[in-house]
Amino acid sequence: MKKIVFFLIIGAMLSWAIYDFTMTGTDSANQPNDVASSAAFGESADTGLAVGKTAPDFTLETLSGEQARLSDFRGKLVFVNFWATWCPPCRAEMPDMQKLYDNEDIEILAVNLTDTEKSEDGVATFVEEMGLTFPVLMDPKGDISSAYNVKAYPTSYMIDAEGKISYIAYGAMNYNTMVQEYEKMK
Repeated sequence: MKKIVFFLIIGAMLSWAIYDFTMTGTDSANQPNDVASSAAFGESADTGLAVGKTAPDFTLETLSGEQARLSDFRGKLVFVNFWATWCPPCRAEMPDMQKLYDNEDIEILAVNLTDTEKSEDGVATFVEEMGLTFPVLMDPKGDISSAYNVKAYPTSYMIDAEGKISYIAYGAMNYNTMVQEYEKMK
């Protein structure tokens, strides 16, 4: 009898997790209000987090201390990736991101969830050990990851030359998927 109750509880928890993930990940009613999120950045009603919307602008500091602003990359294809060193799927997709950066005409802005890290030095060590050459931006208060409604790690946004979101990935991507989505943006 205890085993039956245990499996019923586990099944209910699993069902709820799947429901919660699929509904918050794809249901536009659960996405932040486009106008409200735009207002926080002083942007138009066309700005939002859905495919086809203009990606909210942000400015963050890189590991090397330079300022990087998303809107400065207009006219280019951009891959914005929210990640952390402690996240196994994030770590797994980094070599594929580097390969994409090396082989294709795309900018990568890897936004580190710095507020979840042990230290910025650990991030720098990770970047060096992985041989990453694309910009790594630091989000020390989690403001940008919150504005982008990041709930799963990694989360990536592919942004076209007009600044519009063309693809959103909740979870790790492999190189083939990255190239496939890159080709669609060209």
